[in-house]
Order: sequence, then C-alpha cells, then structure tokens
Amino acid sequence: MVIPLQITFKDLPPDPKVEEKIRDAANKLDRFSNEIMSCRAVVSAIQMRQRKGQHYRVRLDVSVPGKELVVNREPGDATTHTDILVAVRDAFTAMERMLRDYTQQRRGEVKHDTAAPHARIARIFPDEGYGFIETFDGREVYFHRNSVLNSAFPKLKTGMEVRFVEEQGEKGAQATTVDIVGTESRHDDRTNRA
Repeated sequence: MVIPLQITFKDLPPDPKVEEKIRDAANKLDRFSNEIMSCRAVVSAIQMRQRKGQHYRVRLDVSVPGKELVVNREPGDATTHTDILVAVRDAFTAMERMLRDYTQQRRGEVKHDTAAPHARIARIFPDEGYGFIETFDGREVYFHRNSVLNSAFPKLKTGMEVRFVEEQGEKGAQATTVDIVGTESRHDDRTNRA
C-alpha cells in the first residue's frame, strides 16, 4: 500500500484484538493485489431496536488505480455480526472478491462494459446518500452514493439509465458499481460549463 492502513472505531473504544485482525487481513489483501494504493477500515457499533446485544458494521474503502472499492457490511438477522471479529472477516472476504473481479477486468479476463446490465434509477434519497435501481426484469437493487462512479451521485435522477455491477449482500441485492449510461452525464457536464 502506498498510503498506510487507516483504522477508525466509531461509537466504541479501540480494541487491540480487532486492530490486529484488521491489520492481518489488510496485509493479506496487499499480498493478493499489488495495485492497492490505500485501505481505510471503519468499525461501528450499532444499536438495534428490539434486539439485545451489540451489533457491528465494518466499512472498507480500498483505492486502486481508476477505482474506489467499497464494502459496507451491515447487520442482518439477530445473530449476524454480533461478533465484531466475524464482521471484520466477512468484510475482508467480500473485499477480496471485489479485488479479484477488479484484477480480472484489468487483465481483460472479464469484458467490462458488455457484462454490466442496464437498469433505471427507481428511487433516490439524496440527503441519505442512497437509492434503488429497477432492473429491466423488475427487481430492485440498492446502491450507495460511494458506488456511483465519477462522483456522479448528485447528477442522478429518477428514470435515468445506468449500468451496474451487482453482488448479493446480507439484506439482498446491492450494486457495487453504478455508472450513468449515454449522453446524460456528458450533457450535464456541458450544461454546468455553459
């Protein structure tokens, strides 16, 4: 990694065991891909209504050439992610899959544009930083502002056509990458310059 690993604890005190697990997992990622420029890990404690015990969220942001890979693991059912070390493990496992896909795309082993399905923006919540894509077969797929390429989240509008890369998250389908299709993004750029 070009930039040293950054670890942040949010709503809970730093834990040396958790930090060690994150450092070990980040070192493994760095050995897996020599293209990682930076890695940030945020471990958060979440209070779940109507549930006992602590739940945890682990967010990873990994910068590689031309892309920001994001994993945001949230608690699912009553037993998922009640163990902070399991939450860390799951997040790094998901990031390893994303890095594998990224490496295959860079090597040309996966056709990037032809493989990405098209959909339309169904609903968007700009203040909350997320939205939903409706696929042409009628499914809804969640996406977060960090999944939108080229910092284009503010440009998104309901009905806009996008390409996306999907993965199965704990709460269902989620888009890991969202890219505006066609001239809509270029048109907005020209309008802003005028």
